[in-house]
Amino acid sequence: MADPQSKATASERTADVIVVGAGPAGSTTAYHLARSGLDVLLLEKTAFPREKVCGDGLTPRATKQLVAMGIDISEEAGWLRNKGLRIIGGGHRLQLPWPELASYPDYGLVRKRDDFDEQLARQAQKAGARLHERCNVTEPVLDERTGRVTGVHAKLGEEKTPVTFHAPVVVAADGNSTRLSLKMGLHRREDRPMGVAVRTYFTSPRHDDDYLESWLELWDRRGPEDRLLPGYGWIFGMGDGTSNVGLGVLNTSAAFKELDWREVLKAWCASMPEEWGYTPENMTGPIRGAALPMAFNRQPHYTKGLLLVGDAGGLVNPFNGEGIAYAMESGAIAAETIVQAHARATPAQRELALRRYPKLLKDTYGGYYTMGRAFVKLIGNPKVMKLATERGLTHPVLMRFTLKMLANLTDPTGGDAMDRTINGLAKVTPKA
Repeated sequence: MADPQSKATASERTADVIVVGAGPAGSTTAYHLARSGLDVLLLEKTAFPREKVCGDGLTPRATKQLVAMGIDISEEAGWLRNKGLRIIGGGHRLQLPWPELASYPDYGLVRKRDDFDEQLARQAQKAGARLHERCNVTEPVLDERTGRVTGVHAKLGEEKTPVTFHAPVVVAADGNSTRLSLKMGLHRREDRPMGVAVRTYFTSPRHDDDYLESWLELWDRRGPEDRLLPGYGWIFGMGDGTSNVGLGVLNTSAAFKELDWREVLKAWCASMPEEWGYTPENMTGPIRGAALPMAFNRQPHYTKGLLLVGDAGGLVNPFNGEGIAYAMESGAIAAETIVQAHARATPAQRELALRRYPKLLKDTYGGYYTMGRAFVKLIGNPKVMKLATERGLTHPVLMRFTLKMLANLTDPTGGDAMDRTINGLAKVTPKA
């Protein structure tokens, strides 16, 4: 007679879908799958709350996804709202409110990542996803005959107990390093831009600033000559007595590999007005860094039962380094694809539905990301960046257009002339 306990364990480790990684991409995927009635295992290698390197500033695009997940984004629940983007550069300072659109709210949000990610994971749990924390996925389980992924091997808990989970579909939401994708032979494309973000927190009187602040000129003033670097700095008030201060840098210049970006951040902070408090004694945590995988830098986004979402698929916006909105959106798209595939009658029909996922991503972002790659190459030239900053910031209408372009905030139908221009460009640009 079979042991009932072993049967229970087997069922606990089998699901319709396994999602590896409970960051914004994984938790959003799991939430929408569970809401649609599928049995979902959500596997997170660390335990909440946990730290992640991020600017903590969310655009209206990300805010829309939080609303779609039913997250309480009120100020009473600890969210700080922002009205728009303040751009500083070339001796100019321009304050641009978020555009008023039918498709997106006219405000963004700020929340620390250690708390933000847990909110999404708990929301996925409430929807019915089965979350396992301290579950370190080591490799996929493959069908010997077809090479399809049929589950994952993992080490569970502090004891690192070996376990195997089974599902006909697996979602890689395990970030830029995406061990799962690498084990399936999906390597990073070297022809796509990569960024680095470094940031820290300071106690500061600017903590309640209701605009996200972006510095378009990032100067390295430590050598004999000042040098303009290919990237941007940011200052986001957290509303809790601290500011998140960081910089994002692109790999499109010779300076990318040769400089210590933590030291560059320290030097940049030292150039700020003293009363802002961005000094070593006011730093509340270490300087941390993370990679920003951009513009579909790992493809295909679906192969042999595995779908890539968020940073695992290189979905960071090359125009502005934003990752959370695209992580959540790709999670929602992946979930809808899987739900439709699950309802098909035969394996061949299910496979046909799953293979549509990469096309959906390319239709949604392909042209826009191709434009972003061209933009990245341009601003990698300090002369171009300096000219654009000095001339562009004197034209508020041009900068409103630029804000819509950089933040990817347009109404897809029925928008204004700016929306139609940006949407039209994205449609005719090749979707690589």
